[in-house]
This record gives sequence, structure tokens and C-alpha cells, in this order.
Amino acid sequence: MKKKIQTPLTNEIVESLKAGDQILLSGTIYTGRDAAHARLIECLKNNEPLPFDIEGSILYYVGPAPSKPGEAIGSCGPTTSYRMDDLTTPLLDLGLKGMVGKGKRDLKVIESMKQNKAVYFAAIGGAGALIANSVISSEIIAYEDLGAEAIRKLEVKDFPCIVVIDCYGENMYETERQKYERK
Repeated sequence: MKKKIQTPLTNEIVESLKAGDQILLSGTIYTGRDAAHARLIECLKNNEPLPFDIEGSILYYVGPAPSKPGEAIGSCGPTTSYRMDDLTTPLLDLGLKGMVGKGKRDLKVIESMKQNKAVYFAAIGGAGALIANSVISSEIIAYEDLGAEAIRKLEVKDFPCIVVIDCYGENMYETERQKYERK
């Protein structure tokens, strides 16, 4: 059974999610990859405001393709998440509640997720055109000079993803691998 959840995320919503839950996500999410994360951290170092309210937000690690006429966004499959690991903990400390990407996360990030009650969702790599069907609107809100890596505000409806690391530290990248290890 798929769980439907709405943004922004609250502690109550995050605590209800368990590793392995299939999610249909609706509401506002923001995009950001390496370069955008570096600028967000620079804002924090300079005591400048972030370009969006991070409290309860979800960051989707994606650099979308240009949209075709009449479409909100082009293909928008997830990028590898570990590239943002060194820049994630300060954002979690400020209230970031969710991240969407693909691949493993650093232990430091997982510990921060547990401490700050946050969740990591995986989107299906290679399914960017399908995922784009869940995006209702897309607007660049910061760092337009970064092109595909600019921060976008996306409105999504029934965006498909899976909880791979929950706020308790349950990690499908570990538990599922262990099921198939030879003893």
C-alpha cells in the first residue's frame, strides 16, 4: 500500500514513515545539487537568509532537463546523493525534513537525520521522464546562473518515492543487502 503525504513535513509525518514505505508525495519541494548546496552553506556562513523557508522542506537532488513546450519540467531523475553529504547536516539542523535522491548516505548524515527527525527518500534512477509527470509546476527561485543546478520550487502531485532511510536510522541500503549475503 502506498502512503500519500503532503508537504511541508512535520515531525509527526516523519515519525510515521518507516524504511520501505512507498510514498506518493504532493505539495512543494525544492531542487538543489552540489553547487546550490555550496551557495546555501555560504549564505549560512555569511548570516544571510536562505532563498526559501527550509523548515519542513524537502530537497530533491536533481538537475532537470529543459522542459518541452506545454510541460512544467523536462526529464527529472534523481542524482547521486552522497555528493551533498558534506553540505547536508547544517540544513538538517535548520529544519530540513526530507531529501530525495538515489544511493547511500554518509553515517554523519544519518545521525543528523535521527537527531533532527528527517527522512531520506529514493526516487527511481532512469525514470526521469516518468517522474516529470508528477511535476505540476516549476519555477527557478535562486541561482539561475547555475542552469540545471539552480534552485527550483516544484509543485508535485503523487510524486513516487520510497523511504530508504527513516528518522530512526533504519536503512534499506543496509538491511536489504544483508538479506542476500552469503553466511
